[in-house]
Amino acid sequence: MSNNLQSVRGMNDMLPQDADTWRFFEDTVRGWLAAYGYREIRTPILEHTGLFKRAIGEVTDIVEKEMYTFVDELNGESLTLRPEGTASCVRAVIQNNLLYDGGKRLWYMGPMFRHERPQKGRYRQFHQVGVEALGFAGPDIDAEHILMSADLWKRLGISPMLELNTLGDAEARRRHRERLIKHFEANAELLDEDARRRLHSNPLRILDTKNPAMQELVEAAPKLMDDLDGESLAHFEAVQKILHELGIEFRINTRLVRGLDYYNRTVFEWVTDKLGAQGTVCAGGRFDGLVEQLGGKPAPACGFAMGIERLLTMLEIEGVNGGNHAPDVYLVHAGEAAASWAWQVARSLREQGIDVAMHAGGGSFKSQMKKADGSGARYAVVIGDNEAADKRLVLKPLREASEQATLSIDEAADILRNK
Repeated sequence: MSNNLQSVRGMNDMLPQDADTWRFFEDTVRGWLAAYGYREIRTPILEHTGLFKRAIGEVTDIVEKEMYTFVDELNGESLTLRPEGTASCVRAVIQNNLLYDGGKRLWYMGPMFRHERPQKGRYRQFHQVGVEALGFAGPDIDAEHILMSADLWKRLGISPMLELNTLGDAEARRRHRERLIKHFEANAELLDEDARRRLHSNPLRILDTKNPAMQELVEAAPKLMDDLDGESLAHFEAVQKILHELGIEFRINTRLVRGLDYYNRTVFEWVTDKLGAQGTVCAGGRFDGLVEQLGGKPAPACGFAMGIERLLTMLEIEGVNGGNHAPDVYLVHAGEAAASWAWQVARSLREQGIDVAMHAGGGSFKSQMKKADGSGARYAVVIGDNEAADKRLVLKPLREASEQATLSIDEAADILRNK
């Protein structure tokens, strides 16, 4: 084993040079969600393993292969690092009786964990923004979630494409499941190992296979749309009608099934061809049975989640600049009296809303000015013993061709605020 400790494979550091783009994204997301009346909820990253088995489904890749699960040695409980956010959010809503006075619009943001093979756009610790609306049964909330996500893409300056489908109700899926099993059993010699494993436990997931050799077989499979009940079909048509009226373009993808067992009726994905194999940047749909399934009173629900790392990669590809969050001012000082005055100047400027990075570690004016330039700040404040004696400072522009000036603290603050 190397003496140099490394991060866990697939769990990455976020370095200062990346933080500006993350901050731009997070600030945009917070403003966007506030505009639609959604409120933040924060849940633990550790939950009882049974929560995810009940919510996601035991015969899913996530539960079977990807969860970070361990036994707590102190009490013998099986615990899991959350692989997704919806189950935790619904658990918190039930536990804290949040639906006692009607529907809730909630959102969360944070790390999720899945033991997958790391590759670009897929990590073992990854970050998601999740949006959940609980207690709303109509197609209007499905459409609102799609409208919201379309609005976010405009704010970010990116343009993924929308795919839409419906999974109907439980009885429609049961009928479709039986027809799928018969179809695939009749062509058993064409099934790969993964499809044979899923055939009787979760045949709907076979439709999502990426195996090129099975595409013709999957295309010929019975369509869930043909088994839809009238109520689910009317709900789906109502969602489409609202999207048409809002001018949101989409295509119906009858093979879109999602990888979690709790979905019903509307499902959707926003996809891009700019990220290779990891082309889904946002996905969601309706999960009307999950609240009851996890022990709450029956309540309809709908939601979606987006992968932050994938969206930030899209921003980079599209050339979207997350902005520069460098300090407004880098404060340069040399001399004993100058150092004492510099502390007072920095404090006063910060109290007036100016971001100040104060030089530390000594050095000549020349070496400090190199640090000032490298900091990204637009201005340097320069203080020597003469400025300290006069209770003044020199304000020097670093990013524009204009003259430096000797000013009082308040005069400098006025200029900086106006800039």
